[in-house]
Amino acid sequence: MTTSAPAIRRHATLTPALKAVIGDLYALVRADLLDHPNYRLDVFLERLDRHAAEPGWAVVIAHGSDAAPVGYAYANSVGPGDRWWKRLNSPAPVRYTGKDAVAVKEIGVIPAWRGIGVSRHMHDALLADRGEPHATLMVNPVAGDGKVMRLYEGWGYEEIGVVQPSPDSPWLVCMGRPLRA
Repeated sequence: MTTSAPAIRRHATLTPALKAVIGDLYALVRADLLDHPNYRLDVFLERLDRHAAEPGWAVVIAHGSDAAPVGYAYANSVGPGDRWWKRLNSPAPVRYTGKDAVAVKEIGVIPAWRGIGVSRHMHDALLADRGEPHATLMVNPVAGDGKVMRLYEGWGYEEIGVVQPSPDSPWLVCMGRPLRA
């Protein structure tokens, strides 16, 4: 591992090779959760296929100095009537739902590369060229004993509502923020 910023590569199409890279990274990132029905690798890969087919899908892969992948983040567009919003326990503010938003669906960094800003670097690279006015994401509020949610709050995200995306999923907090200051 190094403390320098990783190289970021952006992709807009999920090829079989890219899917394999993301799947391998996911297995390392979520190694302690892979026995949970919502976090199984096969379930994730099904979600990845579904998300990659949605409008505005893009992924960034972070690579260390040895060119090995160390993290991934992906997002797609969600419109005003998208199920992303409909599943919330209460209506989201219209500032988020009145126009398309970018939904960050996954951010993952392998353990050896955590704590040095790789997630933020990928997040910012993923959102840099987006045209939507707002970004949104969902987070497990107990992930990292709450540290992950606090990290997102530090990036400017605020709580919008809570949602359980599927019966096997934990309850998640939906958060949003303006895409540009």
